[in-house]
Amino acid sequence: MNGRSQKKNQWRLRPQERITILLLGDLLAGILALLVSLYYWSRGDEWLTFSWEFLRTRPDFWFFLLPLLWIILLIELYDVHRAARWKETLQWVLIAGLICLGIYLLVYFTSAPKSLPRRGVAIYIIAAMFFTTLWRLIYIRIFTARAFLRKVVIIGAGNAGQTLLSMLQKLKPMPFEVVGWIDDAPEKVNTSIMGVPVLGPGSQLLPISKDNDIAEVIVAITGDLNGELFQAILDARESGIDVTTMPAIYEELLSRVPVFHLQSDWLVRSFIDQAQTNGFYDFAKRLFDILGGIIGLVFTAIFYPFTALAILLDSGRPILYRQVRLGKGGQPYSIIKFRTMVQDSEKDGKLRFTETNDERITKVGKFLRKSHIDEFPQFVNVLLGQMSLVGPRSERPGFVNDLQKKLPFYRARLLVKPGITGWAQVNFGYAGDVETSAVKLEYDLYYIKHRNLLLDFMILVKTLGSVIKLKGF
Repeated sequence: MNGRSQKKNQWRLRPQERITILLLGDLLAGILALLVSLYYWSRGDEWLTFSWEFLRTRPDFWFFLLPLLWIILLIELYDVHRAARWKETLQWVLIAGLICLGIYLLVYFTSAPKSLPRRGVAIYIIAAMFFTTLWRLIYIRIFTARAFLRKVVIIGAGNAGQTLLSMLQKLKPMPFEVVGWIDDAPEKVNTSIMGVPVLGPGSQLLPISKDNDIAEVIVAITGDLNGELFQAILDARESGIDVTTMPAIYEELLSRVPVFHLQSDWLVRSFIDQAQTNGFYDFAKRLFDILGGIIGLVFTAIFYPFTALAILLDSGRPILYRQVRLGKGGQPYSIIKFRTMVQDSEKDGKLRFTETNDERITKVGKFLRKSHIDEFPQFVNVLLGQMSLVGPRSERPGFVNDLQKKLPFYRARLLVKPGITGWAQVNFGYAGDVETSAVKLEYDLYYIKHRNLLLDFMILVKTLGSVIKLKGF
């Protein structure tokens, strides 16, 4: 690519580059909040001055780690699409502040009297929320401007390409600027598809890219490439233009996999060649499940009397219900939950999806689902090793048998243990039909392919946010 194009493209940011910018800005906001809290803490303490001696002797080591904790609590805002929306940004900064306050109060009231500071932490939380909000406003005003959007062309205006563009047009703001299509069909050239012009055939990819200052080419062809198009893509890559595929960009932007646009060997390549977990992850995940299961059962014991009484008064017995679900490898097990539906909810014997406003859900059941309290008894399943804290939602054998006939790769969900919460649960609502089940499957397969301890932790944090907002799934 010529020097002029390189200069224009250097400011156009990829999602990972945006995440890095957000991370650095949040870290700076956290450090500023730390300095402000230390200053006012010292002024209100017996020191009456901000000094090295105060820093050395008064704050404990953990206090200096607050900026790192703050970044962890903001993990929901490292979704570049969410980070570009002011309303959601403000909402999650507030949630992060409330979680931070809740964690501190839990530690404070279980520690020895006067062993932990109040002034310093209170000022830190307020300052962190202020500086983070200010920084995020600056980010939205500057880094979501069109000058920072990468220009792309999509090769292939068929079903795969149009599916991708349809998804991109739903993202606000757009992650990059789609300049046009590249397609070899003569009848498509010089036409417009979905509001985007067809610029020319694949043989003209390089000159079209140079003329339009293209930074990236997305290949949305699921079949084999002809020799001329393959060479044109190689030439574009050698000239400095990035080349990626439709499934890869779909995953990157949506955190899902496009199940209807994958080649038949995708499962082998993704889950055998690319997604093998190591022994440490499996060991750490099981250890974390046991610890989380024990803590979860403590909370279950605390909530049980109140929940049981509410269910009895609302709809009678039973308090708990058991249902056969399929676990890892398709092994059946009995799931345990607080009952949230009326008795004999399927008395006609027909399997029915749970809908968002399902009439079978009781009044108390609605609250239990929104607060996730109905899930608490499943910690028994976690301790027994039948489930994990994080994983795909467990499904009934009848649904699995039906959906695997209609959705490609559906049974791949059974490669891992089902979870109390999961990537699909925190990103999507109820699956009430085959179409919405396909969306949840896309999230589940993304999780299985990319699963690691950091992703598991992020899902748990997002779940905590859903609990605070009373947003059930």
